[in-house]
Amino acid sequence: MGNEEVYSVWAIPPEDVGERITKLMASLRSEFGGPPFQPHVTVVGAIRLTPDDAIKKFRSACDGLKAYDVTVDRVATGTFFYQCVYLLLNPNHPVVETSAHCCSHFGSQNSTPYMPHLSLLYQDLTVEEKQKAQERANILDDSLSGLSFQISRLALYKTDTEDKTLKSWEKIDEWTLSPN
Repeated sequence: MGNEEVYSVWAIPPEDVGERITKLMASLRSEFGGPPFQPHVTVVGAIRLTPDDAIKKFRSACDGLKAYDVTVDRVATGTFFYQCVYLLLNPNHPVVETSAHCCSHFGSQNSTPYMPHLSLLYQDLTVEEKQKAQERANILDDSLSGLSFQISRLALYKTDTEDKTLKSWEKIDEWTLSPN
């Protein structure tokens, strides 16, 4: 038995959307600080597993999953570091189902209903700063609301949530979903 680590399953946006979001994230960081990270939608939140187990569960969860579409509702702000400023996604059936399917494979119980989102900024900000960052995001990229794109890749990441520099975070495995 290896030591347990904290893992998450991420949905990775397509390259063109990823580049667009990365640019926006960099602009927000230059103004508000915070660590860089890859644009992603969390499918399974932080869960403790051994490395072997994590990979096994990831592959069995992905097997047979189909690519699915997501739509951005709006730029929103949250109440803690990892949900500072984010794109709130429409909780459509495929989005919610994919998360539920993967969570059941990982034996992960969500205490709150799944809120699909794509984070733009990890930071501890005041309410005023958050509103300012939210406004900046809408100014920097004014056509985010209603943006739709397909998720065709899931990735298994090691995500030690205690490490707010994210320096220890790394991609362990990736899976391309079958075409829809």
